[in-house]
Amino acid sequence: MKIGLFIPCYIDQFYPKVGIATLELLEKLGCNVGYPMDQTCCGQPMGNSGSEKEAVKTAELFVKNFQTYDCIVAPTGSCACYVKEHYDILKQTDATKYVRENIYELAEFITDILKVDQIDATFPYKVGFHSSCHGQRGLRLAQSSELNLPFFSKQKQLLSMVKGIEIVEIDRRDECCGFGGTFCVTEEAVSVKMGKDKVADFVRNGAEVITSGDVSCLMHLDGIIKRQKYPVKVLHIAEILNNTIER
Repeated sequence: MKIGLFIPCYIDQFYPKVGIATLELLEKLGCNVGYPMDQTCCGQPMGNSGSEKEAVKTAELFVKNFQTYDCIVAPTGSCACYVKEHYDILKQTDATKYVRENIYELAEFITDILKVDQIDATFPYKVGFHSSCHGQRGLRLAQSSELNLPFFSKQKQLLSMVKGIEIVEIDRRDECCGFGGTFCVTEEAVSVKMGKDKVADFVRNGAEVITSGDVSCLMHLDGIIKRQKYPVKVLHIAEILNNTIER
């Protein structure tokens, strides 16, 4: 099986270690990973801003880059959700349909496709998990509290396999962090207040590290953490599963 690795804009520009950790993790799990060198943005920022027509060319390039892979894997729930749910802006060719059906968020791919039941990693810290909105409610990576269903979380399932980790439960486990893409720009005061509340929840419950499947959420929370001078770090889930933290 040939895997196409998609690295989103935030990771490429600001958090390249997350992209490296994702690649190394997939290779450790036995995947044959390819990386299209002319890949760019998936088009989500334009689409979310109401400029879907302007996103078409970017989306078409995404399809062109990844249509030959058996699966496309992205270390982000929001981009994977955008491709899967919003590429109806494109002409629905066989290639477009194929890409939409075969893109996976990283944890989703590891649990549902690879069906991994063991992770070779050690992380002896108290970790709080942030379930991003796109991942939880868009891709159904976890049970939402508003639904009367048994609890599940594909990302927490993987974290629980890490040796030495202590997963910290917070009071409002699936509340939005306030980032919301362009929402944090157009509604900055509300966004910041939501972020402060989210960080305070983690701190109140003893988290030493906050992790998530979306770097955009972590970037928002990290900005608040640094301004508030909280003794908490943020790490993408790939970095923990790959055991790449500097100690």
